[in-house]
Amino acid sequence: QTTMNKYELALVVNAKIEDEARTATVDKVKGIIEKFGGTITNVDEWGKKKLAYEIQKMREGFYYFIQFDAASDVPAQIEQDVRIMDNVLRFLCVRKDEA
Repeated sequence: QTTMNKYELALVVNAKIEDEARTATVDKVKGIIEKFGGTITNVDEWGKKKLAYEIQKMREGFYYFIQFDAASDVPAQIEQDVRIMDNVLRFLCVRKDEA
């Protein structure tokens, strides 16, 4: 019985692509989380925001926050897959401790 931890994956997606492509990118990330046994509990879409600094000549990105429960070795596996995705500008996975 592995203990499940709560995590949040912050995702910055290319804002210059079509809505459909952006949705597909987020769906693909959700699929990656589930592939490694993670359970998604919530997805927050913050919409288009200005980036703190330019990334790949882009000044804004679409922000998503995906909360999920998973075993402790899962985030590293997710990151390996997300890192090579074309339309993901930045990502950060953090552990959310129970309050």
